Amino acid sequence: MSTGSYMLLYLILKEIGEDLSGFKCGLANLFLQHTSASLTINENYDSDVRADTETFLNRVVPEGRSAPWKHTIEGPDDMPAHIKSSMFGCALTIPITDGQLNMGTWQGIWLCEHRDAPTARKVVITLNGI
Repeated sequence: MSTGSYMLLYLILKEIGEDLSGFKCGLANLFLQHTSASLTINENYDSDVRADTETFLNRVVPEGRSAPWKHTIEGPDDMPAHIKSSMFGCALTIPITDGQLNMGTWQGIWLCEHRDAPTARKVVITLNGI
């Protein structure tokens, strides 16, 4: 699992920063349009958290040709990626307060790539509020 949490938050804020600044109170919905990657919010300070999360996922959802999955048309990492994506999900809702995403000090938005070879991913962001 690769995560680009620091870069993802920067890219999100770069894309929506001007619009976001106009909201006093609201919600930001992030939706990932893919079935073999996921979005989650987790600790963004210690990289061991990402490594430990990957270790956990790989133990719970085995990869490779010896794994019991029937869906292997796109390769032995595809079905495990779908399962991992379902575990974390493809959408996040984050409160907006005074023009900023209201996240905790150590929180980051993780885009979790569950395929062995990362591909381009698209996140749709919808802002609602006043």
